[in-house]
Amino acid sequence: MSEKTPVTAAIRVLRQHKVAYTEHLYDYEEKGGTAVSARELGVAEHDVIKTLVMEDDARQPLLVLMHGDCETSTKNLARLLGRKTIQPCAPEVANRHSGYMVGGTSPFGTRKAMPVYMERSIAALPRIYLNGGKRGFLVGLAPADAIAVLRPTLVDVAIPHGA
Repeated sequence: MSEKTPVTAAIRVLRQHKVAYTEHLYDYEEKGGTAVSARELGVAEHDVIKTLVMEDDARQPLLVLMHGDCETSTKNLARLLGRKTIQPCAPEVANRHSGYMVGGTSPFGTRKAMPVYMERSIAALPRIYLNGGKRGFLVGLAPADAIAVLRPTLVDVAIPHGA
């Protein structure tokens, strides 16, 4: 692909923190999700980490980083956080909170500062692929670097697909 890699808010944050990362452009498919990006990059979907913009019962936004091949137990997350409910934001609300379009949401460089919750097992992976702030653009980096920049709370709320 000869397209020049974009300099997004996410890339600016990674550069500011001197994080070593690789850039991966691919052909974005509407509603293709992490299965498409994993296939296009030739990596396991488990290593492609989705950034989910959610909100609690007080409509306070938060980010959840989850393996591409897992769902998030919003009930368990709500219980952990002492909230009545946690649910995904409507796409237009998610776009407003993050400053990114759904499908291109990066946890780095969001418009609003939001608490970040990361599935604990992500930290054990050798390398992860997160959205770089644009549809069809992922960055590969060490989980420790993502943790150093994002300072997430580690949680155990994954539900493997098909479980």
